Amino acid sequence: MVKWKHLFFILLGAVVSVVLILIIMMSIPPKDDQYRGTSLDESDYAPFNISTNKHDLNLLINHYLEEEILEGAMDYKVLLDEEVDLYGTLPIFSQNLQLKLSFESMAMENGDIVLQQKGISVGQMDLPISFVMKLIKDNYNIPDWVVIQPNEERIYVALTEMELKSDVKVKVDQFDLKNDEIQFTLLVPVK
Repeated sequence: MVKWKHLFFILLGAVVSVVLILIIMMSIPPKDDQYRGTSLDESDYAPFNISTNKHDLNLLINHYLEEEILEGAMDYKVLLDEEVDLYGTLPIFSQNLQLKLSFESMAMENGDIVLQQKGISVGQMDLPISFVMKLIKDNYNIPDWVVIQPNEERIYVALTEMELKSDVKVKVDQFDLKNDEIQFTLLVPVK
């Protein structure tokens, strides 16, 4: 009978230790990739101004995700409405939980976009935002020009560094989702 008590307390101690380690790991903020946007030298490019709307840009973004980025990665999609919403699944403890992150967007002077985290929904769980963003960063196939900064609770989208065919560059001039006013400049190389 004494062996059972000892074995029970050893097992209980192991379970409590694992739970404590998981709680500590979830509460430690991850290290952010520091990213500072750079300005693009436009002297070698011919600019073409483009105006669009949320509906058409949604089609383009999700087509780009399917064709260029996903390639066997986890399923996620982006929806532009009053804000930028990211929908997907998040693997936690061998379960796929439904995920929704909402971001407020801001166009930068250099033509990039910063997405500041505004709301989060992960199944029925209440997880720290920085932890969820770290899981996304570690588990999703994200291009190099998208920098997730969990501690800052934001995503930096360096559109000016996005690699397009024929070395065409893109920069955002206006990104007002509430008024559906979206303007880009396509920079086509001339040299």
